[in-house]
Amino acid sequence: MQRHWTLLELNGLVKKVVEQKLPDEYWVEAEIADLHESGGHCYIELIQKQPNTNTPVAKASAKCWRNNWLIVKYNFIRGAGQPLVKGMKALLRVYAQFHENYGFSWIISDIDPTFTLGDMAMKRREIIRILKEEGVFDENRKLTLPAFAQRIAVISGLTAAGYGDFCNQLANNPHGYYFRTQLFPSIMQGEGVEQGIIEALNRINDNLDSFDCVVITRGGGSTSDLSGFDALNLARNVANFPLPIITGIGHDRDESVLDMISFKRVKTPTAAADFLVEHLHQVDVLLDDMRDRIISHTTARMHAERERLSHLAVRIPSLFAVVKTKQTAYLDTMMQRITNAARRRVDNANNRVEKLQQRISPLVQRKITHEKHRLEMLSQRTQSLDPQNLLERGYSITLYEGHALRDPNSLPKGAQITTRLQKGILKSTVN
Repeated sequence: MQRHWTLLELNGLVKKVVEQKLPDEYWVEAEIADLHESGGHCYIELIQKQPNTNTPVAKASAKCWRNNWLIVKYNFIRGAGQPLVKGMKALLRVYAQFHENYGFSWIISDIDPTFTLGDMAMKRREIIRILKEEGVFDENRKLTLPAFAQRIAVISGLTAAGYGDFCNQLANNPHGYYFRTQLFPSIMQGEGVEQGIIEALNRINDNLDSFDCVVITRGGGSTSDLSGFDALNLARNVANFPLPIITGIGHDRDESVLDMISFKRVKTPTAAADFLVEHLHQVDVLLDDMRDRIISHTTARMHAERERLSHLAVRIPSLFAVVKTKQTAYLDTMMQRITNAARRRVDNANNRVEKLQQRISPLVQRKITHEKHRLEMLSQRTQSLDPQNLLERGYSITLYEGHALRDPNSLPKGAQITTRLQKGILKSTVN
């Protein structure tokens, strides 16, 4: 029967093999998939992805023990300007360790901050290149901050002290200007920075007419954690946002992509407030200057007009006399012309009336003679048609109900008829 091993013996064998075959330390390039600290120790999940598909091709666990982690952590922050966080690429010096209870792990002895800094710079340059190719890198800076920028949308942490500092700085400005602020809370450090700020911008965009500009500030966050502000999607949103965006992320050493593409970059929330107060003060000074210029120009214009009116007042009497003389002569001429024209019209009318009178008399006489002759002819015709002439010749006229009777068959029995003769009237009854 073959010999069997206990698990402890087998793990011990593996430990010896690992220690014999991998006795050295190795510099390894990997991405931080996860990182957390516990009991002063740091536990890291390392990953390597395919460049084109981001598909993981290798994974490993790594640890940095407490006695070494404080030194490694401090050196990295001092060299890279920010702590090691998830998503970073890092160059780690490790050695292999196999523990009978906990299995295999890479033990971290050092991390090169210059490698991470170079990777971050490369990532930042790539984002800048993409934004410039898309033609949006300078879009937000091309916007104009409204002259009276007093309605401020603020993206900051919900409980961040920086938001309070920002509001207090605005409220206590030395000029007494009024500002209205509204907070749109977001995660401002760690993994959720990019998505949180994008969601806040979307909420502001839904009420775009209520604001003049946007202030993004980290307030009381860590001054070294800037990785969340170097994200392509966030940069696109800020670059294309229709309102000017002011960043006050609170750092001095490096400039994030968000700072590069925003309308205005300042260091702290209070500096952002000072910028808005100073902008409004400049507008106020400009208005005062314009007011003074308007008053000065108006005063000078009124003085010039008074001088002109005084000069005209002196000239008006003499000018009026000249005008009066000219107008009087003109009116006299017009009156004479009108009188002459009226006389000519009256004379012409009288001549026409006389001519018409001379022509009317013979025409009227001829008309009377013609009409008299026509009346005589009508009288003769009327006399010839007079019924009395017929009666004198022996004829009679029979009437029924006042009408001449032509057909005796139309009379009913008992009808009363009248017969007119030359010398009398006969009344008869039809039987």
